[in-house]
Amino acid sequence: MRGATGRLEPVVAEPQRSRTEEWTLRNYPYVLAAAACAGLAAANAFRGSGAVVVVLAVAPALACAFAADPLLRVGLLSVALATCGWWWGSARLEAIDSSVLVGRVGEAGLAVAVVTGPARGGEFDLRVPARLIRFGDIRLGEPVLLDLPVGRSPPQGAIIALDARVRLPRTAAEGFDERTWLRRHGVHVVLLGRDWRIVGRRGGIGGYADRVRAWLARGVAPGLSGERRAILEGIVLGEDEGLTPELRTSFRASGLYHLLAVSGQNVIFVAAAVLGLAWLLRVPRWLGELGALGGIASYVLAVGAQPSVIRAGIAGALGSLAWLSARQRDRWHFLLVGALVLLAWSPYNLLDPGFQLSFAAVVAIFVAVPKAKEFFAGYPLPRGLPEVLAVSLACGIATAPILWLQFGRIPVYSVPANALAAPVVAPLLGLSFAAAFAAPISPAGASLIAHVNGWCAAYLAGCARVVGGLPGATVSSWPAATSLLLLSSFAAGAVYLNLRRR
Repeated sequence: MRGATGRLEPVVAEPQRSRTEEWTLRNYPYVLAAAACAGLAAANAFRGSGAVVVVLAVAPALACAFAADPLLRVGLLSVALATCGWWWGSARLEAIDSSVLVGRVGEAGLAVAVVTGPARGGEFDLRVPARLIRFGDIRLGEPVLLDLPVGRSPPQGAIIALDARVRLPRTAAEGFDERTWLRRHGVHVVLLGRDWRIVGRRGGIGGYADRVRAWLARGVAPGLSGERRAILEGIVLGEDEGLTPELRTSFRASGLYHLLAVSGQNVIFVAAAVLGLAWLLRVPRWLGELGALGGIASYVLAVGAQPSVIRAGIAGALGSLAWLSARQRDRWHFLLVGALVLLAWSPYNLLDPGFQLSFAAVVAIFVAVPKAKEFFAGYPLPRGLPEVLAVSLACGIATAPILWLQFGRIPVYSVPANALAAPVVAPLLGLSFAAAFAAPISPAGASLIAHVNGWCAAYLAGCARVVGGLPGATVSSWPAATSLLLLSSFAAGAVYLNLRRR
């Protein structure tokens, strides 16, 4: 080839890259985000701090500036981000594991605490999450678990004063390993309390979240009681305290218990309701997107820090921001950002069953559902049923190992159970939010909507009882669970190979 001087110059051929290298260069934002998540997660296995970590993070970052090969730059930057994530995760775990009250175990005194969540009633006591702001003569802000006598429970957001004694949580030798479970949530002690009284209410963002939650609790099921109200509150607010032990067991055995955890579908309904209201009022779309952001944030604050709702809230917020900034929407990008935020806040989230189940289900929906829909498309099924079966099958296979490792049992009939429940889940959510919005304007109209919605709740309870009561509804022995997992993996592989051949 002739150059600018007219002389022949050698042609430098571009190096041939493998498919993996080409994918890495084309999708480097995913690679960098995944590297940061991996570093944060690694802090759970071993922690690092000090000058060594700084050197390990700075050296690849500096080398990246002088690297000529794009692939090498991506690799060096990934190492730097992973190391930074490891350092940050280690620092966060050290902060979460620190406790002032551990040194006061066995002491008793006057305590003042802010109730941060709904009480869970047991046979002999009430378990109430709280933040202790004063104990005796010291002021602090440490999360604790209150153990109160059976009876009335303090409402969320209340500031209560009580006589309390500090003790350590139970260990695995006493049955459930409460100490490890609570430590991963930043709670290190249990306060045995009595004679509590309300002395105030919290304000700020927490007080706003309390008011939104109270509004939803009043509005989703006005005029209903019993299990119908409990199911509606469970699906909208993520509470299962109102369910009887028998019904709670049926939901678990049938594979429908995930409906009682707030999910991305709830966030979609909140955003859609705000955008629909903006369309009816003829306000500009950008104002509706800002309203959707506010609605998503309010709902996430109201239902609490559950991994599934935070992930869905981040995805919904990024979707609105993408529209406002005229950027493309990328579901994998949203998923990785959600994981990054959750792990940066607490790397212990990686060990939480809700985190594992939520992200495993979403990855299965992204990866396996299109193939599963293609498989079911060849059968004479009613419209919409192939997608329901595809989602249920993909999520059931993806979450089965996690359910076994975390809870020691696997629901066998989760696919038909979810197929039976699917027709009423969306109407139930829509009617619940419609009742909540209508309650301040027309209490009678909200009550009518809630009574209609009660039939949807009753249908869900019936599905849970029928499917959960079938013979062999759950697998809880090692041989049976291993056989079921191997059979599911073999079936998924056979379906995939068959579709590839076609």
